[in-house]
Formats: sequence, structure tokens, C-alpha cells
Amino acid sequence: MSIIPSNFGPRSNVYDPFSRDMWDPMEGFTFGGSFPRFSDQIPPEAAAAFAGPKIDWKETPTAHVFMADLPGVRKEEVKVEVEDDRVLQISGERRREQEEHGNTWHRVERSSGKFMRRFRLPENAQVDQVRAAMENGVLTVTVPKEEVKKPHVKSIEISG
Repeated sequence: MSIIPSNFGPRSNVYDPFSRDMWDPMEGFTFGGSFPRFSDQIPPEAAAAFAGPKIDWKETPTAHVFMADLPGVRKEEVKVEVEDDRVLQISGERRREQEEHGNTWHRVERSSGKFMRRFRLPENAQVDQVRAAMENGVLTVTVPKEEVKKPHVKSIEISG
């Protein structure tokens, strides 16, 4: 919760808006039993990995375009798949840096681990023509849309 070195303890009076500590409003209260603290149930690195990458989805007149922020992830570490029932799945793994002896880490905020995001594609998605490209840490997945076929209207002359 603090930028101050660890000798001030894990709960310092210095406010750090970027801290991954979780505030527990029930901390210190007991109600005839012991309730686990929320912050003890999910480790911060697991919560970050669980959240997955931030993804934007926009629809253009010709395609659905997904843009995923994946800084530090190589394209070989990412998998883009479309399941039979029109579900787009983006998954992969961001590897943790190797620790070198003699280095002291003061803060670790970048998440590492496996991630997966899934999106149900609409009926007009051409799932057999999906394209993906990775540039500057952004994965762009383009799913073309089927052309909307205008109904053929034939006028019928009314006799009589």
C-alpha cells in the first residue's frame, strides 16, 4: 500500500493509488467465527492473470475488429481460435522475467501468467475468413461480415 520501503510494514499511512493491496472493511471484526479476508482469498498475481488483457471490439460496415493490448507478449505466445459455435477465443501466456541473483525487486506490478478471453460472434460473422496481426504490442483480429443480401422484390400487377 506504500511506496515507502518495506521496513514501514505492509499497512502504511502513506496512500498509494497504484497499490494492489485490497481494503477489507471487515478487517478486525469477528462475528462469532472467523471469516477469511477477501484479500487472502485471491492473490494479486492471480487476480491480474484472471482479468486478462484489455480488448476493444468495434463493428465497421464490413467487419468486426478486436484489438487486444498485449505489451511484452510475442505473437508465438498468443493463440487465436474460432470454435464451431462462433466463439472467438484469444489466449496465451505472458512469461515472468527470470530473476537474477543479487537483484532486489521493489515493486512487481506487471502481470504474468496465462490469459483467455472469449467472445460470441454474431450470425453475420464469416468465421472461415478470420485474420489476425500483431504490431507494437497490439493484437488485431478482423472477422469479416457477410454481405447483407437485399431481398429481390418483384412487383405484381393487379388485374381487374
